[in-house]
Amino acid sequence: MITDSFDDQSPAKINVQRSKNAIQVDAVIFTFSSEIEKYVTANYDCEKVGEFVMGCGSTAVYVLTYHGKRFGFYRTWVGAPACVGPIEELSTVLDADKIIHFGGAGCLNKDIARGKVMIPTDAYRDEGTSYHYAPASDYIRIKNHAIVKAFMEEHHIPYVMGKTWTTDAFYRETVNNFEKHKADGCISVEMEGAAVQAVCDFRGMDVYMFFTSGDLLDAPKWTDRRTEGQIAHTQHDPGHFSIALALAEYVTTR
Repeated sequence: MITDSFDDQSPAKINVQRSKNAIQVDAVIFTFSSEIEKYVTANYDCEKVGEFVMGCGSTAVYVLTYHGKRFGFYRTWVGAPACVGPIEELSTVLDADKIIHFGGAGCLNKDIARGKVMIPTDAYRDEGTSYHYAPASDYIRIKNHAIVKAFMEEHHIPYVMGKTWTTDAFYRETVNNFEKHKADGCISVEMEGAAVQAVCDFRGMDVYMFFTSGDLLDAPKWTDRRTEGQIAHTQHDPGHFSIALALAEYVTTR
């Protein structure tokens, strides 16, 4: 069974070879948004230093300098296995132990506006990847949520906190499962959070996570809550990269 998959008693068959030339950075920020990637490369002094390659293609890895600190940046892929792959391969390009994870998430509470910052406290493990990095459990704790909360308060950024539901199958977010997870305190649903926390715990890295409230499940019919071509208040909003960049600076100066 998937819940029996965690094995810390024998070595992996495939192992990442850390590069002796990996570039040291203060933290790494990744985005799921091609629009954010375009914005960052157009508005910041970014140097391409490598790439991650998968069967579906490659994604560039950049280094940018902000207020005297150096940060890695790349666009990752959607879904737990595809998102975890570049984290595992991070040391082939960059030397870092802090990651800023931000992106869009479905909303399970109609009182939370589109575009609102959501800070996950725990992630329900409705995916497969995390079970290879941590012993089986319903939830995995998002360890640094209190630090993200402190950052938001210090910078006067409105936010809500709650559990998140990490799923592999967004077309199978059924009515019964939605009601169960909402009743259990989940305010968001996404596809990577539990797995990212699990791999970072396993590899001794710190991850700092927040989401942008997006489409709404808490309604008679699912609604995207945005107009065609809308960027503001979505996961493609450059303002949320600005939050991620400020958070990266914050966690590296504490």
